[in-house]
Amino acid sequence: MKGKLATMDGNQAAAHIAYRTNEVVAIYPITPASPMGEFSDLWSAQKAKNIWGTVPRVIEMQAEGGAAGTVHGALQSGSLTTTFTASQGLLLMIPNMYKIAGELTPTVFHIAARSLAAQGLSIFGDHSDVMAAWATGWSMLFSNSVKEAMDLALISHAATLGSRIPFMHIFDGFRTSHELKKIELVDDATIREMIQIKWVMEHHARGLTPGNPFIRGTAQNPDVYFPARESSNSFYNETPGLVQDQMDKFGELTGRQYRLFDYVGHPEAESVVILMGSGAETVEETVNWMVARGEKVGAIKVRLFRPFSVDHLMSAVPTTVKAIGVLDRTKEPGSVGEPLYQDVVTGFAENALTRPMPKIIGGRYGLSSKEFTPPMVRAIFDELTAEKSKNHFTIGINDDVTHSSLTYDPSFSTESDSVTRAVFWGLGSPEQGLLSY
Repeated sequence: MKGKLATMDGNQAAAHIAYRTNEVVAIYPITPASPMGEFSDLWSAQKAKNIWGTVPRVIEMQAEGGAAGTVHGALQSGSLTTTFTASQGLLLMIPNMYKIAGELTPTVFHIAARSLAAQGLSIFGDHSDVMAAWATGWSMLFSNSVKEAMDLALISHAATLGSRIPFMHIFDGFRTSHELKKIELVDDATIREMIQIKWVMEHHARGLTPGNPFIRGTAQNPDVYFPARESSNSFYNETPGLVQDQMDKFGELTGRQYRLFDYVGHPEAESVVILMGSGAETVEETVNWMVARGEKVGAIKVRLFRPFSVDHLMSAVPTTVKAIGVLDRTKEPGSVGEPLYQDVVTGFAENALTRPMPKIIGGRYGLSSKEFTPPMVRAIFDELTAEKSKNHFTIGINDDVTHSSLTYDPSFSTESDSVTRAVFWGLGSPEQGLLSY
C-alpha cells in the first residue's frame, strides 16, 4: 500500500523521524542544520506527540557543546535523546561523543554535513565535518536524497538501539538538507514496527537511578584502560550485520530496500566509482547512461561508512572489476589519501589472496558544494581506463598550482535537448508545521 505523499526538504524528512522516536531533543542552531531543531521546537509547541503518545521535551542550549552535554546527560537517565548539527557545531560535540560511544549508549545525531572553516568559512556542504569526527567510535550512515534522509533516519534510530553504538545520520548540507522533494512519508505504524520496544526498555533500564546504581565516569590506569577500550570490539563487529537486518526489515515494510553498499551498473563492470552522499545520484545517472550504450561501468553507493564492513564491500564489487575510482568529499592535507579511499585500498589489500587487486585511484570532488556533474563523472571513468591514471586527483576545479585536476568536457550530457531540468531549494525558515501534512 502506497503511503501518503508530502513535499519537504531533507531537514524536515530527518526531523519527521527524530521527533517521533525520541523523548528529549537538545538543539542549538547552525546552518544548514537549523531547521531540524526549528521543526522539533514547533511540533513540541503544538503538543504533537511521538509514537509513544508523549510530547518530546525540546531544550535549546547556548552552544553546540551544551547541546551535546544535554544529550549525554539525558541518555544517562535512560531517555531516548537526539540532536542536530553541522560543521564547527559538530566539532564542539566531539568530547561528549567519545564518552557516549565509550559508554555504549544508543543515540542518533542528524548531521547536515558542511565544510569546516579552514582558509575561509563556508556554510555549504561537504564531508569535512563528519570526517573530522570519524574516530569517535560512532557509526556513520549516509543518505543521498530527501527520501533517503527519512528512510535512513529511521534505520539509524532502530539500529542504534539494537547495537548500542551511537549513530551519525549524515546527508549533504543544502544539496539534500534544503532540496524540496515530494516523497512518500514513513507512517507511525511503520516507525513502531522498526523501533523494537524490547530495545527501548533495555535502554531505559540502563538509566542511572538510586535504585539502579552503576559506576560511570571513572578514571582508569594503564592496567585497566587498554583492555576496557578493547572490550567493545564485539559490539562493532556485529553492527554491520544488524544494520543490514534493519534495512531488510524496512524493505519488507515499505518496499524500499537498502544495502550497506548498493551496487548499480553493468553486472560485469570493469570500471567502478565508489562514493557516498548526494554525489552518488549524479554518478548513478551517468552510469545508467553509459551502460545503456554498452559500456561496462558501475558504481558503489556507500551507506554505512563506520563500522566499515570489508566483507560487504567485497560482495558488492563485481569480480570483473579492473579499475576503481574512490571519491571523497573532503580534504585531509598531508595524508596518504582521504578516508574512504584509504578504507577501500586497505579492504582490497587485505583480500589480495582471494581476488585480484584492481587499480585503485582516489580523488576529491564537491568541496563546499562545488558542482559535480555527469561530464565530471565521465572524465573519471575515462581516467580509470588511461594507461597511467592520475591518483589523488581533483575534479570540478582548475588546479593550476599542483596540477591535480582532471579535464572534462562540459558539453557532455546524459539528457536529450527536450528535457527541462529543475531542482527546488528552500533557503528560509520552516514554513510547514506537523499539521500541514
